[in-house]
Amino acid sequence: MCKMKKTIYLLVSVIALFSCKKESNIPSSTLPNPTNSITCVDNPNINFTSIGTPIGKFGECIKDIDGNTYKTVTIGTQTWMAENLKVSKYNDGTPIPNVTDSLQWPKLTTGAWCNYKNNASNNAKFGKLYNWFAINSTSNGNKNVCPSGWHAPSADEWTVLFNNLGGKSVAGGKMKEVGTKSWDSINKDANNLSLFTGIPGGARFLNGNDYFIGNFSYWWISTESNTSYAWGRCLQDSLGQAINFYLDKRIGVSIRCLKD
Repeated sequence: MCKMKKTIYLLVSVIALFSCKKESNIPSSTLPNPTNSITCVDNPNINFTSIGTPIGKFGECIKDIDGNTYKTVTIGTQTWMAENLKVSKYNDGTPIPNVTDSLQWPKLTTGAWCNYKNNASNNAKFGKLYNWFAINSTSNGNKNVCPSGWHAPSADEWTVLFNNLGGKSVAGGKMKEVGTKSWDSINKDANNLSLFTGIPGGARFLNGNDYFIGNFSYWWISTESNTSYAWGRCLQDSLGQAINFYLDKRIGVSIRCLKD
């Protein structure tokens, strides 16, 4: 897990831990745009620039089932979303429940999402927070939260990304949005050379409270640790490295999708 820099970080981590595939084949006619590819327009809430010559290269934007659009970036052989997922439905149109009740959230064993602090205004920049069940085919009925042709990445696929950026020890700085538009004033080593543009969307923990917006980027991956915990990847304001973590599957964090 991420090394906590303040006492509250440690306390929330204790709460988190101890209270703590590919898509189905669906008809393209069910999608708002069968190719999902559209002309790109920058999200004004996000700074997509880099300090130095970029390693990554922006491509066409994509659209999800709700009509949200996302910039994409190719890094090595992989193409990633350059923004966090905002969708409220699986890509076959099935709604993902929006659970706002702090007592109900930790009882869930199926997919759900929320906005940070239940404030819809956070969605435009940071995207939604999802529990791990939303990306797991067993618990979500073999559905896919990502747009057609995209998927929630595995541990191995994240390793490829880190290796393309020189390894975990330096990848974090190359993945973080530059400056303090989204990040805490520390934002150590951030240069966004990958153009991945990682932003700190925080998390919803099992006490029903949300923490760490501005401090931590957490993303679920499709690889589970055991029946209760799943793996994810993390960037932190005070570190230039990328971090592997595991959390209770009921916690809500961000998702980045990877092209098939």
